[in-house]
Amino acid sequence: MNFDYDQVSERRTLQLKELEELKNDAYESSRIYKAKTTLEHDKQILRKEFFQGQKVLLYKSSLVLFPGKLRSRWSGPYYVHHVASHGAIEVQDLKTENLFKVNAHRLKPFLKFEAHDIEEIFLVYPVYSD
Repeated sequence: MNFDYDQVSERRTLQLKELEELKNDAYESSRIYKAKTTLEHDKQILRKEFFQGQKVLLYKSSLVLFPGKLRSRWSGPYYVHHVASHGAIEVQDLKTENLFKVNAHRLKPFLKFEAHDIEEIFLVYPVYSD
């Protein structure tokens, strides 16, 4: 046992400083890891921009116990009437022409696919000769 208080206190102070340095290194490492994962996550997010007059679909968030197996949770289309800078969008129902505000996260652009080149194939029964 070492009873020299000056030497023991100096060694203990050195150990505490090493512990503090290890803790700071771990904190810095976790901060760098978190920044990298945030960047990777943000790369995957698709930014949606809406403009006035655009057709959109609205996500129906009402709780329904049995919505149906093939039933879509998107309703619409609606027209974008006004876009606010803070993310609120005023949409207009096409049928009733009612205006209401929704969060932009609940909307997605309405894409209508038109088939211009449709090829028709007529099937005939085969004729067998005896």
